Amino acid sequence: MKIALFSSQSYEKPFFDTALSSYPSLELTYFSEPLSERTVSLCEGFDAVCVFVNDDVGEQILSQLANFGVGLVALRCAGFNNVDIHTANSLNIKVVRVPAYSPEAVAEHCIALMLTLSRKTHKAYNRVREDNFDLNGLLGFNLHNKTVGIIGAGKIGQALISILNGFGANVLVFDPNIGEGSYTKVTLDMLLAQSDIISLHCPLNDATFHLLNAQAFSKMKHGVMLINTSRGALIDSKACIEALKSRKIGYLGLDVYEQESELFFKDRSSEIIQDDIFTRLVSFPNVLITGHQGFFTQEALCQIAQVTISNLNEGDIGATLTNQVI
Repeated sequence: MKIALFSSQSYEKPFFDTALSSYPSLELTYFSEPLSERTVSLCEGFDAVCVFVNDDVGEQILSQLANFGVGLVALRCAGFNNVDIHTANSLNIKVVRVPAYSPEAVAEHCIALMLTLSRKTHKAYNRVREDNFDLNGLLGFNLHNKTVGIIGAGKIGQALISILNGFGANVLVFDPNIGEGSYTKVTLDMLLAQSDIISLHCPLNDATFHLLNAQAFSKMKHGVMLINTSRGALIDSKACIEALKSRKIGYLGLDVYEQESELFFKDRSSEIIQDDIFTRLVSFPNVLITGHQGFFTQEALCQIAQVTISNLNEGDIGATLTNQVI
């Protein structure tokens, strides 16, 4: 099987090369460019493509892949909102994913965002480097006894709940698909109204697109902390800016952004960012943004590579696809 891997990064190649060593029948070619209408022609002559979160696997791309004889799309991530599954099925293109990879990695990154925002360690770091040891403006708050609302309690949400229990937080969960646990199940409206901190851990689909919009923000506590490490479009960015301006949102931690495909995973330090919404967001002193690095640990990259290569091998030998997206 010949595989074209798009949006390739130098940091992931060693993990994939190691995973490939056990499967000599798989031949992997790395492309640093994302899969798009501009680059889809590179797929000619390949049997499968391997893509990441911001690659375009929509209807037009899938039609061209089918014309090239590509029969398998392997996502090296859990989310698949960038894939038109209906079109893939109609073209008999199988889609596989990595349903879980070190959920603790993302959960721990959520905690890092919460603690950095609450204790202002990023600001303290810069002050001390300038020999400024003044504590004014650095007053924080405890996570202990705070009410933290988790929207979506899959593997990452559950990992975060375990950590928050250790902090002594009061955890509320909105997720219709789970039972009872070390948390309190509530409705979405109750979670929005009662939470001091809200963290998003749900997939992006038609039902969750702009789940947190102006109406949702109006139901939240004044000065709430909002954390999003899932998908950028779960939050209406324009409404979020208005909520920041009114101080409804007191702290915002983002590892994802609605239009991140035009920004993230590249060094743009010498460019002028054209996205006015993003530049407005980063201008707020109470906003902390990381560039989709929540998954970025050695353990997670190792598992992503191993599961992705295993998925591709199943497609190569005609075995049942363990992680197929239906």
